[in-house]
Amino acid sequence: MSQNFSFSIQTTPFDEHYQPSNNTRATTNFANLARGERRQDNLRDTLRMINNRFNALADWDNTNGNRYSVELEIVSVEIDIEGNGQTFPTIEVLKTHILDHKTDTRVEGIVGNNFSSYVRDYDFSVLLQEHNKNQEHFSVPTDFGELHGNIFQSFITSKTYKENFNKLPVICLSVSENKAYHRTKNQHPILGVEYHVNESSLTENYFKKMGLNVRYFMPPNSAAPLAFYFFGDLLNDYTNLELISTISTMETFQKIYRPEIYNANAVAGELFKPSLKHPDHSLTHIQYDREERSQLAVKQGKLTEEHFIKPYQAILEQWSAQITY
Repeated sequence: MSQNFSFSIQTTPFDEHYQPSNNTRATTNFANLARGERRQDNLRDTLRMINNRFNALADWDNTNGNRYSVELEIVSVEIDIEGNGQTFPTIEVLKTHILDHKTDTRVEGIVGNNFSSYVRDYDFSVLLQEHNKNQEHFSVPTDFGELHGNIFQSFITSKTYKENFNKLPVICLSVSENKAYHRTKNQHPILGVEYHVNESSLTENYFKKMGLNVRYFMPPNSAAPLAFYFFGDLLNDYTNLELISTISTMETFQKIYRPEIYNANAVAGELFKPSLKHPDHSLTHIQYDREERSQLAVKQGKLTEEHFIKPYQAILEQWSAQITY
């Protein structure tokens, strides 16, 4: 049955004129920024923050601090299960491009960065909640994340991905609130100081089923480490400018979404325990509704159950059971 699974891609520029499409998850962070009275100011200020951070990190041969700017596009992936043209929105990521105003060139950055998925909404907001209803102790279903992981890896190895992207994705997320991170002596000139964590988080295990490894780095002049999920060799498979495009983009988003961690007034120390209740932080002027996002995740998880999981359950289970990556 897997031969009938096909993927298609649509791209949308993420700029100050961005309007979320009907297929974009409403919980997607950048869609949240593009709503409300200040939507255009939100977008313009976000892009300015990204460019400023990029130039601060790419400071060589950049005397005036304005050599580069970052272009972003939203990559929306749809899956066709039965080969009949009926598709379901599956994955949404960001692709960066780097504009060098000194040489008047435009080069590819990294695909991935932000990661959104309707099936992940279902897994975390419906399946996991149902599994733990009336349970004394929290637990995770044995096959939790396997279908999602197989869909993701099927896309990454697909002809569609290889025709559109030259390198494997890097996804950059916030660190987990309920883990402790320890600073190491390893330091990279762009990614910064590496941190280790003693135990895996639920998110880390979920992304492992997507085939992704994780390392935690705190870039220069950052307040907290970021989680970098990747295939292959994070430190050697990507250029400095590619890594900077991801750092500048995702650190900016995290300063907006999680200012308690990423816009904290004190830098993470030798032992770091992130908290969204940390009071000593600064707010950006960009409006973001964190509560709305969590409410929408439940709605979209149920939508996924109704329009994707239940109608194709038998096909998906058989397909997923046969796949090995």
